[in-house]
Amino acid sequence: MYAVIKTGGKQYKVEQGQKIRVEKINAESGASIDLDKVLMVADGEDIKFGAPFLEGSKVTATITEHGCGRKIRIIKFRRRKHHKKTQGHRQAYTELEITGISAG
Repeated sequence: MYAVIKTGGKQYKVEQGQKIRVEKINAESGASIDLDKVLMVADGEDIKFGAPFLEGSKVTATITEHGCGRKIRIIKFRRRKHHKKTQGHRQAYTELEITGISAG
């Protein structure tokens, strides 16, 4: 059984027991959360689609950790103009472990 959920402006295909990294969620580490923006649930041959979301369906997950991703370098450069600008960014993430999928 798997589901397609939407969180942080992105879509993820998840299964029970899987660990995923999503955009930062403001909750304590170890807390259980419900993700109710479920786009699709598939259980073998039984597939349910939402328009856009499935009513009564939810995916439960446990927050395992918060952190920052690797540093990304942004360089803006113009040749022969004495112009070079360097910037770095580390995106915050939350790691979730999927504990259950319910297709309402």
